[in-house]
Amino acid sequence: MSITNQQVKEHVFLQELYADAYFPDHVLDKGRGILLGLCERIEAERPSGLAALYVLTEAATKEFNALEAEFEAAGSGIETVAREEIAEDFWFVASAYGFGDADAEELIAAREW
Repeated sequence: MSITNQQVKEHVFLQELYADAYFPDHVLDKGRGILLGLCERIEAERPSGLAALYVLTEAATKEFNALEAEFEAAGSGIETVAREEIAEDFWFVASAYGFGDADAEELIAAREW
């Protein structure tokens, strides 16, 4: 499925992290894929409210949890800068799909980073 939301199509996910050599591109590419996958699920499932959106963001957050080991194996990690950038992109996704009232912390409540 391809993304139809124009805001999402134009957004550069994890932009600040790609600009920092500390974060390996091949792992960031997987993180970007998680965020795009979240967008695809939102477009396919069309959550009717915040509770349904949080189910989708929880699954994506757990995928990022699993990605932590790959960051560490590459000599990197999900630390303060990365946490903020990832959280901002989750909120961007929620906002882009009409959930501007989503709680930023609730979007990533399942995080282990």
